[in-house]
Amino acid sequence: MIHKALLSICYLTACVSTALAERPQWEQDLLPEDDDWKKTEQVFRFNNGTEPESLDIHLATDSASIRLLLSLYEGLTVLDPLSLSPQPGLAASWEVSDDQKTWTFKLRAGLKWSDGSTITAKDFTYAWQRALTPATGCSYANMLFFIENAEAFFKGDLPFDKVGVKAINDQELQIKLKGPTPYLLDILSFPTFFPLNRKVDRSDVAWSKKNHISNGPFILKDWKVRARMTLIPNPHYRDREIVKLKEIHVLPLDNMNTAYQMFLKGELDWLPTIPQARFEEVQRHPDYYVAPYFGTYFIRFNVEQPPFDDVKVRQALAYGTNKKQITGEILRGGQFPVGNFCPKIPAIGYEAPAGLPYDLNKAKQLIAASKYGPGKVPMPNVSYLYNTSEAHKIVAEALTQQWKEKFGISMIAQNMEWKVFLKEMKNLNFQVCRSSWIGDYGDPSTFYDIFLSYSGNNRTGWANKEYDKLAEKASQESNTQKRLNYFKRMEVILTQEDCPILPIYRYVSQGMITEDVFGLEMNFRNLVYLKYIWLEKE
Repeated sequence: MIHKALLSICYLTACVSTALAERPQWEQDLLPEDDDWKKTEQVFRFNNGTEPESLDIHLATDSASIRLLLSLYEGLTVLDPLSLSPQPGLAASWEVSDDQKTWTFKLRAGLKWSDGSTITAKDFTYAWQRALTPATGCSYANMLFFIENAEAFFKGDLPFDKVGVKAINDQELQIKLKGPTPYLLDILSFPTFFPLNRKVDRSDVAWSKKNHISNGPFILKDWKVRARMTLIPNPHYRDREIVKLKEIHVLPLDNMNTAYQMFLKGELDWLPTIPQARFEEVQRHPDYYVAPYFGTYFIRFNVEQPPFDDVKVRQALAYGTNKKQITGEILRGGQFPVGNFCPKIPAIGYEAPAGLPYDLNKAKQLIAASKYGPGKVPMPNVSYLYNTSEAHKIVAEALTQQWKEKFGISMIAQNMEWKVFLKEMKNLNFQVCRSSWIGDYGDPSTFYDIFLSYSGNNRTGWANKEYDKLAEKASQESNTQKRLNYFKRMEVILTQEDCPILPIYRYVSQGMITEDVFGLEMNFRNLVYLKYIWLEKE
């Protein structure tokens, strides 16, 4: 079960400070009902599943890193953990022009970095220039391309002073957009758009471990690689009175059985991932929870490597992979098979085309028609990359068996430590690899933009001019239905025609949390804000 803060329809009791009582209702709903929590030691312990890829806001792309960055930093906006609606963060307010292209954000007064120095609008322009500078290596750089001239700067065609972002003064930041951007307030809560302290020397790639000056509810106390990270409250955080936890211990255990045993012994308070082999046992435990998740598990093909350089082979595997067997007979955790990449987004009325159905006869016809068909080029052996995880291992085994039996493809699965896996994937040192994508904001572009030809998150070697043009049209379109139709066409190109990827299933969020944990709110994007958590023994 999921333990949440006790909700109250009335105002907070007199024991709560005036500052807390003046909060908006959405935030009051996340607070303790009384002071009983003070009787419990506020040390929260959870398993993050792996070492974070990076605590550099411009280099992190994995969920293990993003989860921590959301507690170490804060942007212009924040999200209500329950509704996921954008709310004021560092920005106290904002104004928008009639054409929806110019936004002016006014920062809250008295904002400080964790070292006590002042946060200004220039910290945003500095950070965004860094994100858009190719030498930084920011995989999410194209996320900023909705800003006027941002793409031109990225390509080296214009200086940064022509980009549509400027500090009007220390308290005001102006953003000029290429076109109306309905998800702007949402995306500004994502780490790529956070500010950076300008005095930190980032020439050393390990700067985030040595001199981590941040502005969120917590700061990094220490990081013992392969052992534990410790976060403590940031004394200069603008909302420090809401933070209840005194310490957060973050473990990087990729062995889910080890983590599970620690949870059962009371050594961990939260498991965001469970051991797949113990699923039926875990499912019966009163601390188990399951919730929808805005993410897709899929396979990346390196289209430059045989046999995946032939689109017919990729299409054949899309038709011929029995995804229902993987979800229903092997994983059995509530995941459901899919042929499309982008999940439904009810808030804006988007539902992607269904994708290719399971059709083994069609799949075999395509293999036969490919250049690797009978009597043609011999089908090469295939190497399948995945990062160390029990669930990834059993999916790899299932695919290996299916593709051998149905298509005669001999595949060897190779597991790698997380950071090595990411490096190999980024450098296209693979033929096929397991992948996943969790939406970063509530718009289809958060899924489709990663496969633009110039996206640092593409990692397939694939490019399609029509696909890129459709994304550009969508970024300029003010008519909602026309915009969504562009995305539907992109989905068809991605998962039915060119098939550089193979969607397997839609994620669910499942884990375990002790009954002493309150304020950990589950939402369909699986964004957890540690600032609202407290422990209370009943």
